[in-house]
Amino acid sequence: MNADFVAAMEDVLELYAEEYDEKLPVVCFDETSKQLIKETRQPLSARAGCVERFDYEYERNGVRNLFIFCEPQRGWRHIAVTEQRTSGD
Repeated sequence: MNADFVAAMEDVLELYAEEYDEKLPVVCFDETSKQLIKETRQPLSARAGCVERFDYEYERNGVRNLFIFCEPQRGWRHIAVTEQRTSGD
């Protein structure tokens, strides 16, 4: 972390502190991918004094991409889930 990074972060924080302007909204975007897994065995039921237990084995079921758009000052968000991530995304 250097002075340029800190200055850029302060600019972002100042932007979030401004009053909401519907003509110039602050829109954020983030993306991530998540692996889909399926349990291969039934969990062991909880008993008195014990918690439910899960096996570590699983079956892979692909990956999905999540694209998140939000306006934090308005309290709005939208999440798009796709099977593939393309250059157009």
